[in-house]
Amino acid sequence: MTVTLYLAVMGGAVMGAPARYLVEHAVYRCMPGNTVWAIMGVNVSGSLLFGLLSGLALHHHVGPVALALVGTGFCGAYTTFSAFTLETWLLVEEGRRLKAALNVVGTVVVGLLGAGAGVALGLA
Repeated sequence: MTVTLYLAVMGGAVMGAPARYLVEHAVYRCMPGNTVWAIMGVNVSGSLLFGLLSGLALHHHVGPVALALVGTGFCGAYTTFSAFTLETWLLVEEGRRLKAALNVVGTVVVGLLGAGAGVALGLA
């Protein structure tokens, strides 16, 4: 990895983590006490963004620095698999197994749809 790519990943991560914080808190304000929707919103929007970037990379030849900055750096810090798994586990521990299962299926399915839509937009 070159120094430029390393710095691009770092720069993206510096922006991605605060963006996640802001989006999660915006959802919390609209839906108090509902962490599932906040985390799902972050992960799905991150999938859409990474899909868009991938489509742009395939069609418009986005370079490796942009991929490192936005894809690995920003999206890597913005999306949050650990929070998703913890939230799902807490739902299971609370006995809310159906909601936990819907969280897993919904996040994966809607995340895939978001990524696919992003790729399609990037290719357009």
